[in-house]
Amino acid sequence: MTPTLLAAAGAGQHRVLIVTLFAVFVLATLAITVWAGRTTRGAEDFYAGGRAFSGFQNGLAVSGDYMSAASFLGIAGAIALFGYDGFLYSIGFLVAWLVALLLVAEPLRNSGRFTMGDVLAYRMRQRPVRTAAGISTIVVSIFYLLAQMAGAGALVTLLLGITGEAGQILVVVLVGIVMILYVTIGGMKGTTWVQMVKAVMLMAGTLLITFLVLLKFHFNVSELLGQAASGSGKGAAFLEPGLKYGATATSKIDFLSLGLALVLGTAGLPHILIRFYTVPTAKAARKSVNWAIGIIGVFYLMTIALGFGAAALLKPEDIVASNKAGNTAAPMLAEAVGGGAGSTGGAVLLAVISAVAFATILAVVAGLTLASSSSFAHDLYVNVIRKGRATEQQEMSAARWATVGVGAVAIVLGVFARSLNVAGLVALAFAVAASANLPTILYSLFWKRFTTRGALWSIYGGLLSSVLLVLFSPVVSGKPASMFPGADFAFFPLENPGLISIPLGFLLGWLGSLTSREEPDAAKYAELEVRSLTGTGSH
Repeated sequence: MTPTLLAAAGAGQHRVLIVTLFAVFVLATLAITVWAGRTTRGAEDFYAGGRAFSGFQNGLAVSGDYMSAASFLGIAGAIALFGYDGFLYSIGFLVAWLVALLLVAEPLRNSGRFTMGDVLAYRMRQRPVRTAAGISTIVVSIFYLLAQMAGAGALVTLLLGITGEAGQILVVVLVGIVMILYVTIGGMKGTTWVQMVKAVMLMAGTLLITFLVLLKFHFNVSELLGQAASGSGKGAAFLEPGLKYGATATSKIDFLSLGLALVLGTAGLPHILIRFYTVPTAKAARKSVNWAIGIIGVFYLMTIALGFGAAALLKPEDIVASNKAGNTAAPMLAEAVGGGAGSTGGAVLLAVISAVAFATILAVVAGLTLASSSSFAHDLYVNVIRKGRATEQQEMSAARWATVGVGAVAIVLGVFARSLNVAGLVALAFAVAASANLPTILYSLFWKRFTTRGALWSIYGGLLSSVLLVLFSPVVSGKPASMFPGADFAFFPLENPGLISIPLGFLLGWLGSLTSREEPDAAKYAELEVRSLTGTGSH
């Protein structure tokens, strides 16, 4: 930690303030979760919140689910360190919503009941496709959970002045335990209300910081960008493409791969897809995506002020000293615009923004864990292991135990991901989702000749190729900022596998269907087509 942050976060009264704000938020959200949990009666309540949320409420919750630690902490850090190239994350995350709106939101809401596996199993062999869908959902969710765990570790250790590895590991474990409590007690209802509260808090906090940053520069964006360029030490190059992606041919290809993963990934993210089942009608699903686009669009515009404001008002070496990947740039900026190190205003704003960021992390990990446990219980346990013969009570019990299991895996892997940029980690989750889930969903909804073999080849091929390429990429080994910096088995040069694995997922789905002896059920496809486009017969 830098001396200035120690001065602000370390002073006794400021530390008490920070801990109090954290405690108030965690207790308040746990109270919401317990309240919602009391109204959770059956599987439909646990998985889909009883389908009782309006389009606006669900749009707010979708925004809360989507604006993760990657958006708030990772993007601000990426822009603060890499300027224009860091802002590309904001553009990619925002444009991705158009794909989700145009291709997936409404048909998925009409076709499924609780999970992606419901859509696939409608016209294909139940057990194999549900198994594949369940495995894919859990893997994608765990990749995304890694990012939230990394963000939580960076944030809380910054605030509480924890410098030892043991303390940082303890923080990750505590976040995991709170996340497990949220889902097991509250289900989808509790998670949705927490996400709605968090979305309001995050927008209010980001608006406040944006206003204070612009106030410092007399609402002159040119002055802000000019100061950011000179403060970064990179000059005009800070505001131009190429600082992170463009120095070499490999980095240019890596940028293409990242862009493809960001734009196509959202429509395959399990924790976003299950949100469409919480509304009563397809019209409400469409309305919720429209609200989400508006809220998310305003938020990502404000990341310009967060990232470039941090570059203008903080020293890059201080940001890196606090966290190698820049994940603490936003809280450090809050301290700076609140009055600086040691001031009460700086400490208050640091505490408030950090509590908001922590709220962001808890809400998103709850959504991710719910998506994983839902898919395990509904797809794998009920329809594959028990062959549809489990009671509703047994199904919900399996979902709660799955929550504990997924939480434990996320905690263990989160310990190793502490030093990685959270925006980069989320981009990996997007790549895996776009490689394994998106081709299968689109083929299933829109291609008459799609078969069970095509679905299996697409999911497993996209999943295995993307995960293997990540394992042998510089994200895991070969660089100082890698997950295992002491080792080097990075045979794949790109940090994001999307350019290879996404086309491969589509190709394998097409090839598997063409080589299959299974005759596609034309009547079932016609039924699914009417259902997905009109909502007739949907749950």
